[in-house]
Amino acid sequence: MLDQIKKLRAEVAQYPVKNPEELETFRLKFIARKGAIAALFTELRHREPTERKTAGRLLNALKAMAQERFKTLARQLSTPSQANPDWAQADLTLPPLTDALGTLHPLTIVKARIIALLERIGFNMAEGPEIEDDWHNFGALNFPPNHPARDMLDTFFVAQGRDSVLRTHTSSVQIRMAERQQPPIRIISAGRVYRHETISARAHCTFQQVEGCYINRDVSFAELKQTLLYFVKGLFGADSKIRLRPSYFPFTEPSTEVDMSCQSCNSQGCSLCKHTGWVEIMGAGMVDPKVLQNCHIDPATYTGFAFGMGLERIAMLLYQVPDLRLFMENDVRFLKQFTTYA
Repeated sequence: MLDQIKKLRAEVAQYPVKNPEELETFRLKFIARKGAIAALFTELRHREPTERKTAGRLLNALKAMAQERFKTLARQLSTPSQANPDWAQADLTLPPLTDALGTLHPLTIVKARIIALLERIGFNMAEGPEIEDDWHNFGALNFPPNHPARDMLDTFFVAQGRDSVLRTHTSSVQIRMAERQQPPIRIISAGRVYRHETISARAHCTFQQVEGCYINRDVSFAELKQTLLYFVKGLFGADSKIRLRPSYFPFTEPSTEVDMSCQSCNSQGCSLCKHTGWVEIMGAGMVDPKVLQNCHIDPATYTGFAFGMGLERIAMLLYQVPDLRLFMENDVRFLKQFTTYA
């Protein structure tokens, strides 16, 4: 047994330890409760009394030596090495590098500006789920059963039976609010929407929308026009003009496309406005009486208007960004240009 103790003592003294993982291996192998030294103490109980006296003394000394080496190695590993070439070559007199501050995403900036503009005239934010049922996304908004928007080529369906979809517009939020609240209703709904479209410089399968809705007694188309004019002038400048063109949407009647005077060429004609001097920015109209009925609101008593826009399109016009995909790619070189807009 004395030879075993001698051999183990040499192993403890020479065991290589260069990192915390090897230090833990050293502890488990030699000084842990089930380590080699503890095993020798167990074996010592079965030895002759004369041998136990000498071997016990040597074992105690070995245990103390192993514990002391463990403490020494632990101190060495916790203290930075002065021989480290990177540490030795560092110039501690240099000023520290300043932390680079981030900035808000351009879409976040534009959405905040739009919401702030509309809140000044009484609109309140409302939110709803991105996974919608067929009724709130299509049915209540007067989409007929055979409407192309209900086709899988235009909409992402997320469950069998075609009753759950990724919302294709934030108008579903307006339906949910109108079901729960009687007029007057004046809300903004903003968030991500999804459509089955080919990704290009002007389209994406996921984008963000901002929509407004106002329902009350005697709401007129003139109020809608003034709201749109206020919005465009507040966002793009006092010299901005709007043009309304007749259009069709299932949930508004009458419906209109809203154009804005081109900011890029000052309405003189350029590639952005296709040399017309006008750029389409949103759709709008008076809420269809059928939609009011679907929300249990009496269309004989109440009327309303609604408008909606793609957030990316507004940001593209506001910042003269030529490609919609830049907003999705998180390229720091692009995003850091908007620090001054936050």
